[in-house]
Formats: sequence, C-alpha cells, structure tokens
Amino acid sequence: MATSAEDDAPSSPPLPPSNASPPPSDLTSESKTDMDIKVHHAGKIHTFPLPPIATINDLSTLISSTLQIPPSNQKLLVSPKPGLLKPPFTTGPHASTPLSSLLSASPKTKITLLGSTASQLATLNASIESTKKATSPYSGPLKTAKPTRRAPSIQSLQDSTTYTFLSIAPLPYLPNPSRSTQFLERLRDDPGIKETMARHKWSVGLLTEMNPAEHTSHESRTLGLNRNAGEVIELRLRTDAYDGYRDYRTIRHTLCHELTHNVHSEHDRQFWDLCKQVEREVEKGDWKHGGRRLTEQAFYEGPQLRAGEGEVQDHGAWQGRSYKIGESGSAAGGSGPVGGSAVQLDQALDRREVQAKAAEERAKRLGAQEKRKDREEGSAS
Repeated sequence: MATSAEDDAPSSPPLPPSNASPPPSDLTSESKTDMDIKVHHAGKIHTFPLPPIATINDLSTLISSTLQIPPSNQKLLVSPKPGLLKPPFTTGPHASTPLSSLLSASPKTKITLLGSTASQLATLNASIESTKKATSPYSGPLKTAKPTRRAPSIQSLQDSTTYTFLSIAPLPYLPNPSRSTQFLERLRDDPGIKETMARHKWSVGLLTEMNPAEHTSHESRTLGLNRNAGEVIELRLRTDAYDGYRDYRTIRHTLCHELTHNVHSEHDRQFWDLCKQVEREVEKGDWKHGGRRLTEQAFYEGPQLRAGEGEVQDHGAWQGRSYKIGESGSAAGGSGPVGGSAVQLDQALDRREVQAKAAEERAKRLGAQEKRKDREEGSAS
C-alpha cells in the first residue's frame, strides 16, 4: 500500500505540558552544600546539617526533633556574639539572620545548647516536690493545736499595777546606777515574777540593790534581804569586785526566796515548801525563757560564785521599827538620795545590827556542827 510523504517523515517530539515543573531553583542547589552546624550540649558535640540560609529557628526545630528538647526549653549561647538567645526564636533581632552570617562573624564562634528534655524536667520537678514534702513541717500528721495566749483582762491589768514592786531604786553611790536600774526593772517586769506576785497578791514597797561590801564576811555572802514582810527587798546584783553583775537567773532565784518571806519569816518547812512552789511558778510563767529583756544592751555578768562557796540567801525576814521613804538618808548603809526618793533605816536596822545578826547565825551553825561532830565521835567509840 502506497504511503504518503507525510507518513514517511520522522515524527517531531511532543510538546511539554503547560503545567510542567520549573527547573531547580537556587535553594535546591544550595541545599546540596549543607553546612555542618556543631552544637555543644551536656559535654557532647552534636552535628546538624542545615543549608546556609537556615535561621536560628530552623536549628531549634531540628534540635527538638533530634534531641527531644522542646523549643520552649532551649537556650542557645552563641559566643562571642550575639550571646544568649532565648525562645521564641521566631522573633527578635536575629530571627531572620542566616546561620552562615552568624558563623562567619568570627572563626571562634561556638554554639552551646542549654536545656533539658521534657522527661528530665518532669523527673527534676518530682524530686523537688518530694524533698519539699519531706522537709515541710506540715508533712506529718496534724498535731494538737496549742491554745493561744488570751488577751489580758481588766482584772489582770489591775493586778499587774497593784501586786508588783511599787518603786525601784539603785544605790547612787555605787558605779553605774543606771545599769542597776535597768536590772531591777528587768526583774520587776519579768513575766514569771509578775504572774506569781499577782497570784499570791504580793505588793512590795521598794525593790533595791545591796552593797556587797556591807554584806560579805569571811564565812558567808548574803544574797538578799526582806524587810518588814515585803516593805523593802534588797538583792545582791553586783559582783564582789563591782566589775559587773551577777547571773540574772541566780538573782531571780534569790528574789523568789525573798518574796516567800512576805508570808513566812523563819526558814521552816512551811517556808521551804512555799519557796519551791514560787520557784516553779516563776519558771512556768516565764514564757520567754529567761525573763523579759528591756534593753538591747548586754549585761556583763562578771565572775560567778559556785554553790556552796559561802553564799547564803539571807538570815530570815527582819522586823524593824520604821522604814521611811521620801526623806534624806541612806539605804542599806549607803548615803545620799536613792533614785530621787530617799530611803533611810532606823537605828534598829543599822550596820551594827546587821553584823550582830549575822554573827549570831554563824555561832548557831558552828554550835550545831560541833554537837554533830561530838555525836559522831561518841558513836564511833
């Protein structure tokens, strides 16, 4: 069969369709030469291949998929510049800057990743919570609530102004009388002393100090005196060398002893029973543990005497004919006014009577010791 010339001609290649893909772009050609971005993290170096046009956000996304560290937990330290970069990495002055520009800024550029995986953070938070529970004071079972201190009633306020030391006075001729006043005020306002005096309804006209030199002998040192069943109480505040003040709790213990003489004059069984009761009440009522401190100035306590080294509380309560307050004179053997309100002793309570009373007590003790010694020798023979 005859063919036409057109059939014999070679066929032309087909035309490409109108929706054919364009030739590769520049991004595709650049992606063939990816950069190896080295990131330091937890003592290791991780390498991430990225094209030169990639940004910090691209690096963050690749880190999240590779190391399982969410972008919100990532911080990238690019040194020496631009420094620490924080999320979100899609915003900020370096969000659109290519990594190639950042790395080419300095040959010593280093990228350090700061961050932890979600599981690591969960473990850390659980550890922190368990530590808080273990150290929390509320972690254990609930304790019985303690009753709060009630506000003072009108009656208690009246008692605090009635059953107390109506006046205090140091010895003005001794060094630093102002410090003695502070010490006496501290005793007066001691919570335990105040509560005990109100309970027993004790009121003392004057609380003052005694001169150690006038109440010290070779055999004993008197620590306190109670005149006329609570009209005046004298306490040995100072050390024998006048270089400081004695221990506060020791002086308060002596004050308990002297307050007991408001009821019992002699040192009999009734006296000692009440004295021990007063001491317990003062300790219990001292809710600040050690007395109330009215000043930030520290008291120098000075060298202390040990128990049994010749200390005696007193020689019993004394009865005198008169105790005049408000006149010129002396207190406890002193001279001049006392704290602006002078106190003087009658002749029945002068220094000679003090010494005679002390000598009488010492003679009684020596006689009792000799009788006891004779009995022991008789029983031994």
